[in-house]
Amino acid sequence: MAVTVSGAPSASGKADSLPLLVVLATAFAGALVLASLVTITQALLFLNGGLLGLALYHASFGFTGGWKRFATDGRSRSMRAQFLMIGMTAIVFIPLMSGFWGLDRSFAGAWAPVGVSVLLGAFIFGMGMQLGGGCGSGTLFTVGGGSGRMLVTLTGFILGAVIGTAHLPFWLEMPSMPVIKFGDYFGALSGTAVTLAAIGLVLLVLAFVEKRRHGNIEPVFVGLADFTPGKVLHGPWPLIVAAVLLALGNVFTLLLAGHPWSVTYGFGLWGAKLFSAVGIPVASWEFWQIPAQARALDQSVLFDVTSVMNFGIILGAALAASLAGKFAEKSKVPFASYIAAIIGGLLMGYGARLSFGCNIGALFSGIASGSLHGWVWFVMAFLGSLLGIGLRPLFGLDGFKKS
Repeated sequence: MAVTVSGAPSASGKADSLPLLVVLATAFAGALVLASLVTITQALLFLNGGLLGLALYHASFGFTGGWKRFATDGRSRSMRAQFLMIGMTAIVFIPLMSGFWGLDRSFAGAWAPVGVSVLLGAFIFGMGMQLGGGCGSGTLFTVGGGSGRMLVTLTGFILGAVIGTAHLPFWLEMPSMPVIKFGDYFGALSGTAVTLAAIGLVLLVLAFVEKRRHGNIEPVFVGLADFTPGKVLHGPWPLIVAAVLLALGNVFTLLLAGHPWSVTYGFGLWGAKLFSAVGIPVASWEFWQIPAQARALDQSVLFDVTSVMNFGIILGAALAASLAGKFAEKSKVPFASYIAAIIGGLLMGYGARLSFGCNIGALFSGIASGSLHGWVWFVMAFLGSLLGIGLRPLFGLDGFKKS
């Protein structure tokens, strides 16, 4: 059984009034608290997360389903939208991070070394995506939509992420290449061009495979002609609209926070705080003794950008689901599906920590930052995803189609 969340409005066309009021009140209160206790910038990042969650839900913009559809049916529309989004972001990210614009401010990219930890972690993450039924961002927006199964996945995600922080020092001792930044290696403009050329090649391969299998290619701009003003609030949104908004949201995150959008660091931090609360000495672990990590562990999560944006994404998705009249829809989920959810979450959390991010922090922000590890992450996560799809029938979930 596949569990999905759709941004389509309910049959009655009415919004879910009570959840809508609760979400709006919570978002307003959250922004006020962040502005007064932390900074106005932190409040803006929270609201930015809300807009990201709204776009993710209304377009059902998940990496997991798009990858599975390409692997099982040869349709690539979702994957092409994802890489167009990455390309639009890279046009801004790489020159900005390379100092091309001459701004009196430095920006940190989603850069990481390419080593055993990335290869293994990304593969594990890809497998977990298909068992858990969502990626990093997908887990958040489906939880926001009221999915009980995805709450199980998120629980496993948090647990796997904090365990990953305990083991990361060991994996970092494995063989590794240094960090390779296209903006530094090729120069700002050439690095951007290399990234866009690689994205173009991926788009061509995806389109070629789809054309060869079906004789046609689904247009990535489908739905734009029917995107009426009413659908802005109630959904559904065309994939390309969400892709543009997610690219803009990532750029906005960079300008506000000084680094790109990420998701899974917050999960590890939440897990570490929970472990500490029950007496597990997380603070003595090597990872949490790094000054920046120790400070994050000691402070409230309200000071952590990733956590605050994650909260915003959940609320934004809840807002979208309420507007669509689809909040917390009831569905029968077999017990085996919950087992797959917890296993998938554990694999994603652990894999994301080893590979320096998920589909957002490593793939989206990594490739857009001009980091070689983002491309390696994509290849290994896709291979892991193929294995995960093959394992889905063991848990009563749909896998590869029989020919």
